[in-house]
Amino acid sequence: MSTKQSMELYHSWLQDQLIDEETKAELRAIVENEKEIEDRFYRELEFGTGGLRGVIGAGTNRMNIYTIARATQGLASFILQNKRTEEQPSVVIAYDSRNKSPEFALEAALVLAGNGIKAYVFESLRPTPQLSFAVRYLNATSGIVITASHNPPEYNGYKAYDETGCQFLPAPAEQIIAEVGKVQSFTQIKKISREDAEQSGLLAWLGAEVDDAFIDAVTSVSLNRDYLQTIAKDMKIVFTPLHGAGNLPVRAALQRIGFEQVQVVAEQELPDPLFSTVKSPNPEEREAFALGLQLAEQIGADLIVGTDPDCDRMGAVVKNSAGEFEVLSGNQIGAIITEYLLSQRAQKGLLPANGVLVKSIVTSEMGPTIAASYGVPTINTLTGFKFIGDRMNGFEQQGDHTYMFGYEESYGYLAGTHARDKDAVVASMLICEAAAFYKTQGKTLYDVLQELYGRHGYFREALQSRTMKGKDGVEHIGRIMTFWRNNAPQAINGVSVQQTQDYLNGYGGLPAENVLKYILADGSWFCLRPSGTEPKIKIYFAVCGSSLAQADAQLQGLIEKVSAIIDNIQ
Repeated sequence: MSTKQSMELYHSWLQDQLIDEETKAELRAIVENEKEIEDRFYRELEFGTGGLRGVIGAGTNRMNIYTIARATQGLASFILQNKRTEEQPSVVIAYDSRNKSPEFALEAALVLAGNGIKAYVFESLRPTPQLSFAVRYLNATSGIVITASHNPPEYNGYKAYDETGCQFLPAPAEQIIAEVGKVQSFTQIKKISREDAEQSGLLAWLGAEVDDAFIDAVTSVSLNRDYLQTIAKDMKIVFTPLHGAGNLPVRAALQRIGFEQVQVVAEQELPDPLFSTVKSPNPEEREAFALGLQLAEQIGADLIVGTDPDCDRMGAVVKNSAGEFEVLSGNQIGAIITEYLLSQRAQKGLLPANGVLVKSIVTSEMGPTIAASYGVPTINTLTGFKFIGDRMNGFEQQGDHTYMFGYEESYGYLAGTHARDKDAVVASMLICEAAAFYKTQGKTLYDVLQELYGRHGYFREALQSRTMKGKDGVEHIGRIMTFWRNNAPQAINGVSVQQTQDYLNGYGGLPAENVLKYILADGSWFCLRPSGTEPKIKIYFAVCGSSLAQADAQLQGLIEKVSAIIDNIQ
């Protein structure tokens, strides 16, 4: 969209009688800032790998009740066009602790009700995986979560789910986007009042019944609940929900399977939309565990677990051989849980002949190597847990595979088939259960990881995220991808490039996505992927060495060579 068009759209909002005065005042305050106006109006927020996500504020490129209403009208139109029966369609809505989340959830519900679609809304914040579960549990037509995951406080977002509890795949998402595009005026949005929605039965509130059913489903995944009762009771675990939705469900699941010494980081226990105790509410980062580490040292904890604001990602901190706490990577956690689940199922005779592991193309090959040692193959998907959920749906329909475990390097895991999205509640339970199990053998999770390295190779990975905000940033990311696509390297870090995987037009039977992956002759690889939900490009690196030192040196060399090329692209 041109600058002129952005300005015209800006002025149309100022003149629209359906826009409230508070929003107009915010827009008038930037009347002399043409660049800010352009950034707010140069595009509509679009569904990416995680749905709709943006900075809270006024404008088409911002999260506000108007962009929420417009998106929901598009979703409602899609639902009504595609409903299979005469039964009344329904949508489950959940939200996390972010600014405006309750307001956005209610706005979506009232638009759905205005379209004759029943909205089930949780009475307070709930985890994203519980929304996925609830869609299935209530046999709903669709689902919505208001969240921006672990983004900074100024962000919020909107994720939409199909009737299986899986985020919409690209094809239906494009149909929804097309329906949203048809909403050219706010007068086209059908919406009724809360009072009318409740009285007509088109707005219902969800609480304890779905909570209990969700915890039942999560804890049914436990493999050693009875065996570990004694040691679990005495294990000291520090847990931080990072001011988000994980507080109650994670504690409930751990208590249900016998963990009685779970201490929550008090300063991070309650919801806080500003996430005031951390720079970023991201359990991938050591800084997010600063308060948890202090508490763990005080009480002599065995393990620290943290979940992000909407409780779909889980991070863990374990003691290394020197007795110091070390933050595990998403790949390391995935490898440990893979080993625990498959080894225990094999030992108990519960490993099906058609079992399968599912992971994303940017996730380490360590998990698949472990799975192969148990005779379990791995299926790769594009980044985004909806693609893992889609595979699960396929297994269920065709009966050709039994889903064992799925995960992504970005700290998202799902064991069990109760949901179709990553679940930090079940992941928190399993990492604690694994820690208790290996403690009975005199091992820490760090010890287990070192054993896995010794057995399968020293897999090491790294991720660079380069944030490039605004319209200029989007264009810069485009230039980076174009350069690599047109100038595929013959060798990197002295190692020949054996294979180029360009997913732009689909690769290996996967859907099309703007991703480039380069496989080197020594088995190492790197991958470039623009984020679908944030203004950044991500570069993934992975190697496998014969020792930790050799793998780290190999990884560092790969990072330096690739980064140098990217730095020179203007």
